[in-house]
Amino acid sequence: MTTENTGRIAEGSQSVPAPVEAPPVSQELDLDASENYFNRELSQLQFNYRVLKQALDPAHPLINRLIFCCIFSSNMDEFFEIRVAGLRQQMKYGRETVGPDGMLPEQVLGEISRVAHEYITEQYDILNNVLIPEMERENIHFVRRREWTPAQAEWVRQYFEEEILPVVSPIGLDPSHPFPRLVNKSLNFIVELDGKDAFGRETGMAIVPAPRSLPRLVRLPDEVCDGGDNLVFLSSMIHAHADELFPGMEVKGCYQFRVTRNADLELEDDLEDLASALRGELLSRRFGDGVRLEVADNCPEELVQFLLTEFGLTERDLYKVHGPVNLTRLMAVGSLVDRPDLTYSGFSPAIPRQIRSKESMFDAIRKQPILLLHPYENFSPVVDLLRQAAKDPQVLAIRQTLYRTGADSEIVEALADAARRGKEVTAVIELRARFSEAENLELASRLQEAGVIVVYGVVGYKTHAKMILIVRREEGRLRRYVHLGTGNYHAGNARLYTDYSFMTCDESIGDDVNKLFQQLTGMGKALKIKKLFHAPFTLHSRLISLIEREAGHGEQGRIIFKFNALTETQLIKALYRASRAGVKIDLIVRGICCLRPGVPGLSENIRVRSIIGRFLEHTRVYYFGNNGHPEFYCSSADGMERNLLSRVETAFPIEAPALQARLHDDLETYLADNCQSWSLQPDGSYIQNQPADGEERFAAQLVLLERLTGKP
Repeated sequence: MTTENTGRIAEGSQSVPAPVEAPPVSQELDLDASENYFNRELSQLQFNYRVLKQALDPAHPLINRLIFCCIFSSNMDEFFEIRVAGLRQQMKYGRETVGPDGMLPEQVLGEISRVAHEYITEQYDILNNVLIPEMERENIHFVRRREWTPAQAEWVRQYFEEEILPVVSPIGLDPSHPFPRLVNKSLNFIVELDGKDAFGRETGMAIVPAPRSLPRLVRLPDEVCDGGDNLVFLSSMIHAHADELFPGMEVKGCYQFRVTRNADLELEDDLEDLASALRGELLSRRFGDGVRLEVADNCPEELVQFLLTEFGLTERDLYKVHGPVNLTRLMAVGSLVDRPDLTYSGFSPAIPRQIRSKESMFDAIRKQPILLLHPYENFSPVVDLLRQAAKDPQVLAIRQTLYRTGADSEIVEALADAARRGKEVTAVIELRARFSEAENLELASRLQEAGVIVVYGVVGYKTHAKMILIVRREEGRLRRYVHLGTGNYHAGNARLYTDYSFMTCDESIGDDVNKLFQQLTGMGKALKIKKLFHAPFTLHSRLISLIEREAGHGEQGRIIFKFNALTETQLIKALYRASRAGVKIDLIVRGICCLRPGVPGLSENIRVRSIIGRFLEHTRVYYFGNNGHPEFYCSSADGMERNLLSRVETAFPIEAPALQARLHDDLETYLADNCQSWSLQPDGSYIQNQPADGEERFAAQLVLLERLTGKP
């Protein structure tokens, strides 16, 4: 299989900042020049847009296309909560920083507003004019108020009185009832009123928060419908019966809105009790500063301005939408509608022949190292390894890092079981895993109750490495078994994210992992590591060194990197230098990429592609040609400053020839994709690849699915 880009380029691309002219070819090229770098935030926006475009791709089933539209909303929520909030914080406290692209926070915010407004307008256009009509043709109906039959209207009235009215708390606005503190991303209504209430108050305005416990989408019973699947929005029910919330008063208007708030947590590095401090911060996350206001596009201008003032926002932060203000909740369609013909077909993740037998995982790993690619291959062997370790009387100790896993996972149960059986079990839990903090606090408590030694890693350095170390007595000596991964120990993620799992009993790797756990749980100077690269100590410098080695091979050099993001400047400059030396470089970067490819004299030997499909690409692989003696590394780390310089990460070598060949073939498969891949252009735009005339579609994820599971 060739590594050349196949196919032709599809016409059209998304909105990007104005192109910057390529720097002239020069031996004295300034690699620090701002025109050599794309802006991080704007690149992330473009990834979100590529996700949105999947909603238009007929290669995906219809309901999954709707889900892509919802995922775009979820991604945009987090983008505003974290990235936009961070830029606003810089300006608020006078701490503006300029990135390698040279843009000031004010400039970035202005460009974000322009591009985000364009993308969100397109999102609602896709929903209203493409997805909903196609669902109508499939007999799936979003029934609007004006379309309710008398029987449906009566059912809605009863549902409102029994399920909604008892839990809604309307808030009239007057001197004794100031504007309420509204929870981040909650659905709310601003209501125009006329008349006086029982106390003689004449406020003219009220706020109705929609209870978060209520579903945003409800399926109408078949008996009040004429067939098909009929769904009604909670917002429609509240609109229709808003007058019942204000008896005796006239409701002149009722309009949806939602505020997105700063949800990043700020913790000092010198905390005495990280868990207690985190519990306090989690309470404030729900009520951080506003960063975005979404309102229904029919909301009167005076009410819009009132809301902007209340949240301290400007027109730049305002998004008027033609439809529900929170499309993420439309994901519920997948569970409300039983239409398997409109969703991805199921498949059974494969279990390699090596571990299908009834022999123990320890026996299988001793025979040869194991490499699994999830979700095509089952995550269960990782769980089985821990389960068997928990029950095996020869196992003395288990150590594991946990970033995201879920308090009720089988992994957690296996660790707790091992501790209850008297084994020495240590869990290094990263409490600051964004948006999993509360779950990880619960996880820590549960493991401590079972007798597990719980450590919260190193303050100031998130523990992002994925490691399991099992110490087992065999024939009078101790042997270490290791699992290293590119993704989290989360069974749900393992069904949706592509990640590698590597299991080995290599003595050097086992010793390295043991030393890493010593550094995490104890104190002392960094220990000498034999085979692993580990951040924040050696990973960054070793990657730079290996890139420079390839540069020394000139046109015979070869580099393939696959990861989720590339932003770290020194890494990018090393890749630029390698390109100028003639090294052929392919970067498979799912999301953010600040490197500018294809620029003569700078990066003409670098190609960047992004794969977007059914599964979230999450594997991190580094390949170096090394003049015919290739080296492969899998890693927990992306090419970002935080991963390489301020987190605990690992990169681990894959040395078995058969596993190296397998990794190389996987990378070649991604590079041959001609329909679910997007090529980054020198001007910053992404263009979707398409098969050339007469060429068959080649979707990498579908090829891997069929190759590993036999399921087309």
